[in-house]
Amino acid sequence: MVSFRTAVHNDWCPGCGDFGILSSIQMALAELQIEPSRVAIFSGIGCSGKTPHYINTYGIHTLHGRSLPFAIGAKLANPTLTVLAVGGDGDGLGIGAGHFVNTGRRNVDFTYIVFDNGVYGLTKGQASPTLARDLKTKSLPRPNINDAINPIAIAVAAGYTFIARGYAYDTRHLKELIKKGIQHKGSAFIDVLQPCPTYNDITTKEWFGGEDRIVDGKPLPRVYKLEDEGYDPLVKSADPDEASRKKLEAIAKSFEWGERIPIGVFYQNPFIPSYEERIAARIPSYTRSPPALQPIADKNNRPIASIDDIFEEFLV
Repeated sequence: MVSFRTAVHNDWCPGCGDFGILSSIQMALAELQIEPSRVAIFSGIGCSGKTPHYINTYGIHTLHGRSLPFAIGAKLANPTLTVLAVGGDGDGLGIGAGHFVNTGRRNVDFTYIVFDNGVYGLTKGQASPTLARDLKTKSLPRPNINDAINPIAIAVAAGYTFIARGYAYDTRHLKELIKKGIQHKGSAFIDVLQPCPTYNDITTKEWFGGEDRIVDGKPLPRVYKLEDEGYDPLVKSADPDEASRKKLEAIAKSFEWGERIPIGVFYQNPFIPSYEERIAARIPSYTRSPPALQPIADKNNRPIASIDDIFEEFLV
């Protein structure tokens, strides 16, 4: 089995949930037996931005909140690639929120993984868009004044066709979610809950694990798996009414928080055509010769690129 680990020194804080997410991505790619040269991973800023440095694939460390347009550009230029984008909740759901919403509309065949810890970890723990109002983490001088957003509900409304939530300290379960997201033909979004041991002293590993509430001498974990309780996220027909019902179920589940926190797949619709399929329906030559696979020069570096096929298709 190919290893997706690199020898680059990892300087995340000890106990950070990023380690579990990184391991889950590496294991998912290895178990799917994807060649490293056929994978590209894009990141933005923050602690999660370093993820491509630690995965033995093509890695592109982009700009604050801009990993999605870079990832989409790569996938559309070369649809044979397996493309992943990673980013923190501040990076992707704050300054990058506009890209997050519009990416869902397109249904490009790629996977977006958000490292969700409620704070801006790299810049000393300011409240991120997913930290609830009135919570005060250790670096905030006063409680958070803003309401939190719900990434799962936004993803449903935006049009993502695979939507899941994982937990960084359950790497086996998260690995399976990532594999399912990669195998899904369309835009997959995975929100990963993760403790930040340095700056978020509220939603800690102990809190998620229920160590603050003991029942019969044992902690009562807050995190539970949707599949263990019979929840079915899959749309089984092209009937839009069925898809609407499944979306409403997913949104309702996404607001369950506090005493019980669901993880797993919230929604999956395999009947929505991908953006690549929509392009191919309009421009048939796209499938045969996508931009990144077109020869642009001969051995003497003379330009040989031709767009004659495209012009033929638009002749009237």
